[in-house]
Amino acid sequence: MTGTLVLDPLIPILLLYGVAALALAALVLAIWRRLPGWWLRGLAGLALLTALANPAVQNEEREALSDIVIMVVDESASQRIGDRPAQNAAAIANIEAELARQPNTELRVVTVGDAEGDLGTALMTGLAEALAEEPQARVAGIILITDGRLHDIERAPGLPAPVHTLLTGQPDDWDRRLIVTNAPAFAILGEEVTLTLRVDDQGAAPQTDGVPLSISIDGEPPITVQVPVGQDVQLPITLPHGGMNVLQFTIPDAPGELTNRNNAAVVQINGVRDRLRVLLVSGEPHPGERTWRNLLKSDSSVDLVHFTILRPPEKQDGVPVNELSLIAFPTRELFLEKINDFDLIIFDRYRRRGILPSAYFDNIRAYVEQGGAVLISSGPEYGSAESIYRSPLGQILPGAPTARVFEEGFVPQITDLGQRHPVTEGLDALAPNPDGEGPGWGRWFRLVDVLVPEEAMTVMAGLDDRPLLTLNRIGEGRVSLIASDHSWLWDRGYEGGGPQLELLRRLAHWMMKEPELEEEALWVEPTGQTMRIIRRTLDLETGDVIVTHPDGTETTLALEETSPGRFETLWQAPEIGLYRLDDGEETAVIALGPAAPREFEQTIASGETLAPLVEGTRGGIMSIADGAVDIRDVRAGRPAAGRGWIGITPRGAYRTADISITPILPAWAFLLLASLLIIGAWLREGRR
Repeated sequence: MTGTLVLDPLIPILLLYGVAALALAALVLAIWRRLPGWWLRGLAGLALLTALANPAVQNEEREALSDIVIMVVDESASQRIGDRPAQNAAAIANIEAELARQPNTELRVVTVGDAEGDLGTALMTGLAEALAEEPQARVAGIILITDGRLHDIERAPGLPAPVHTLLTGQPDDWDRRLIVTNAPAFAILGEEVTLTLRVDDQGAAPQTDGVPLSISIDGEPPITVQVPVGQDVQLPITLPHGGMNVLQFTIPDAPGELTNRNNAAVVQINGVRDRLRVLLVSGEPHPGERTWRNLLKSDSSVDLVHFTILRPPEKQDGVPVNELSLIAFPTRELFLEKINDFDLIIFDRYRRRGILPSAYFDNIRAYVEQGGAVLISSGPEYGSAESIYRSPLGQILPGAPTARVFEEGFVPQITDLGQRHPVTEGLDALAPNPDGEGPGWGRWFRLVDVLVPEEAMTVMAGLDDRPLLTLNRIGEGRVSLIASDHSWLWDRGYEGGGPQLELLRRLAHWMMKEPELEEEALWVEPTGQTMRIIRRTLDLETGDVIVTHPDGTETTLALEETSPGRFETLWQAPEIGLYRLDDGEETAVIALGPAAPREFEQTIASGETLAPLVEGTRGGIMSIADGAVDIRDVRAGRPAAGRGWIGITPRGAYRTADISITPILPAWAFLLLASLLIIGAWLREGRR
């Protein structure tokens, strides 16, 4: 209960001021004329003015409100390492017990996790949201339980009370992390690219001269090199293949370090070929020869070398050699000295005419076994005695001719295996008439009958399901055979044509080992923290994929077939970091965000970032490892922390439950008093 004098004027306040001014003027006049009762008249005027002002006593019934202490608990990823979860729990229990002994005090607990994406710990954002929900006049203190590694200090709100920080961690904590400071987004195959890495120790780390660094590309067995600690290391890398190369760098776990979450880094570098060198050797001219040439010349990344055999050795027409305008065929230079400079060799309707000796064909066979690629586009000559199959190259070709050549129309068909193989997968959807009967493309009119070995893959069939397009892997290289020379009919639009350009492009890229056309592959397409896991295989089914999380836990996922040879699933990853996928045959590595999230860039607890904020409110920073703290009441503006204790400022907030207003005197009492004073003044003057 409180009492306060208030005024409730009976007339407008301006008019009251005017009346007061008149009364004052009358009083001054009375004093100037030396009237004996001037002081009685002054008192009478004051009584009248008081009556007009209508003074009253306002009484309030107040209900005291409790003080509020806000405790913000950091539960981000860096707070889940070591014994920090136990320290968090101990600090929360300590604060709850201390505040339970404080009269009229409430505790608000706010937990803060990892910010969305890789933004780190949003401690100040959580505090600002908590303060916005509470009356500022009731907040008596703010307590932060954290490792001090926050990433939004610039969002610190206005603080109405002392702020204290209880730090997790131990004095002897230390951690080692691997950082990739510089890495290109792409690199040219065959050329060295330099990455810059660094291994840093934080905290009370033991002395060491260097650590082993393991380097693995696309999950292959790693190589290990020794690198120093605390120095930038220039690491030259040569990419093994085109497309995306996933480079994983790992340093071993050291005994006693806080976490191994920052002991690995992943770099994804897109490998591009400077120039794809293709050698096209054509036999006798035919309509399809230009098709091959146009296809390869249309790709600016292809460096084409094309020779057509127009004048075999046995051709003698009496024309002097010095009058011939043909370029000599540099057989030795191409097939002995520089054969390894080519990514792909194409023989288009080539027949043996004694130009290339058997030793050269044997060298081409060795070239394939060591990683090269040979494509045979055959015509009737493939089934003849002059067939290229009758050379040492025949040992690796995916089709043995039977000498039969069919000259009748047929529509090329994609085999069941071809529906799953990336060279022909979904090719019928690109046909000129995909909604019609059959594949929706035109006919071819010639097919060379071949016998296909068991290990070869027939992806397209022709007349009576005879092999049309066969593929095979030989050693490190690849070979393919098109048992017809009529693919150019699609290019010319005969009977609507067909996807000839796309077929030959895919075939050439598969031969050159482009990663997107591998028939056995496991990869991930990330969107935020959602993974689309894709497994492509020639098998009719595939096994489950085991996903290894950044913290070492595992999740087993089943894939569903979405199209022939393609199995997929969608999975929401629980956190950012480095994930490893393995289905028993294929492996993949994917980094959602950085391999070591921002939470693990700095893992040693420190109050350095929060110090200016805490000092500005005269609060304190204390280590949970030092033991429990006491909570005391302190006056506003006084130091709010000391040895083993922290302070809160009682706010004395209240809520008004009821208000009553009582006049000091009734109006008639003021009038009676004024009348008596006026009569007294008159009598005084009359007696004089």
